Amino acid sequence: MKPLQKAMLAAGILLAATGMNACKSAKQMTAQQQLPAFYKVGHRGTRGLMAENTIPSMIKAIETGANTIEFDVHITKDGQVVVYHDASFNPAYTTMPDGSEIPPASRADYTFYKMDYSRIREFVIGQKAYPEFPQQQPVKSYAPLLSEMIDAVEAYTKTHHLPGVIYLLEIKSSAKTDGTEQPAPEEYIDKLMAVKQLQPLGNRLIIQSFDARPLQVLHRRYPKIALGFLTYDKEVKPAQQLEQLGFTPQFYNPFYQFTTPELLSLCHSRNIQVVPWTVQEVAEMKKLKEMGVDGIISDYPVRFAEAGF
Repeated sequence: MKPLQKAMLAAGILLAATGMNACKSAKQMTAQQQLPAFYKVGHRGTRGLMAENTIPSMIKAIETGANTIEFDVHITKDGQVVVYHDASFNPAYTTMPDGSEIPPASRADYTFYKMDYSRIREFVIGQKAYPEFPQQQPVKSYAPLLSEMIDAVEAYTKTHHLPGVIYLLEIKSSAKTDGTEQPAPEEYIDKLMAVKQLQPLGNRLIIQSFDARPLQVLHRRYPKIALGFLTYDKEVKPAQQLEQLGFTPQFYNPFYQFTTPELLSLCHSRNIQVVPWTVQEVAEMKKLKEMGVDGIISDYPVRFAEAGF
């Protein structure tokens, strides 16, 4: 049996006893592990080699050198937490359950917040070629539940006697789409933290977002969870962004081209780690590492070894 098949089988029988019931008030996270000196982050698993945000992509990322896996979550109509990047199915790499194309004009009909998970699961990811990533291996998959993905990854690392992977979870939300693409922040966090597999992760869980609002809710209600502020806004200075956030996050994760020695100096002076996204080329990885970043997010974690990480 292949490693991926073993991992999927083990995930199916993983005992729920590893979890704790989440509640609305803050709870101390249970598991503590020595954190990496440098975060080698597989973006959406390993988007360069496998269909993004699928279980096979997460397993492949770990196989090829990631000690951290990054992924995105959304809330479904029936209150489940699903792993996918966009708020609706992307026709570029997802097809209808029968394999036919998703009509671009009808894409809004396939918004996760309007669909029960049982229907979402039927859509096919990984069989349609994605021209932007020609190295992707075609493997038929689907959008997994967050709980299912964690079970599969935990089973894989345990079976292969590997250190527990770090989970870099991105909350996808915006004030402009509250009520249409996701619930308001308080309810969003209720749904997210009800996933019992999150609690046992302890310090192996990092939650990040471009949206300050869910981070503020998490900081208030779950102060033990490490948080990261994502940014792609070159016009607003980092110090101003951190002031607007209202607390000091553990991570400040900018677009890699906006990473400068001055930014690193500011963040490190406040004990904030910097993990830029999304870095594809080995030469750029080396440059950023020499500059002093605390990790790198890449679609190609297989290239970390070539960069000397």
